[in-house]
Amino acid sequence: MENSESLKLGNQICFPLYAIAKEITGLYRPFLDELDITYPQYLVMMILWEKDGYTVNHIGEELFLDSGTLTPLLKRLESKGFISRKRKKEDERVVQIFLTENGKELKQKACDVPAKILEKINVPIEDLMELKTSIHKILNKIEK
Repeated sequence: MENSESLKLGNQICFPLYAIAKEITGLYRPFLDELDITYPQYLVMMILWEKDGYTVNHIGEELFLDSGTLTPLLKRLESKGFISRKRKKEDERVVQIFLTENGKELKQKACDVPAKILEKINVPIEDLMELKTSIHKILNKIEK
């Protein structure tokens, strides 16, 4: 006999995760529109603001994106003048991504985005950090 209870939306762990990700990403939209970038582009820029010159493969691993998704995203950032793509001299198959001056300047404009998001969410930071820790534990189990 089948267990139809397992198919109820309210019993799914994936749905609240999907819904909160969608809603929080939506909160970013007006702030990122001002910067002329999308949320996935913002994620790439945050990686590069931490350390310039990462390879496409490294960025893809960090963001859980395949090259088919990441390459067009990088091309759009390059066309906006925020990054440049360069092939490594030692191995031309490897492409590194570097911030342009505009990309470095964008960091200063983006500095207030996290605080604006926290204000919009209006949940104690401790609760958000606990949620983040729990999600990372699950994500690490899935990756193995």
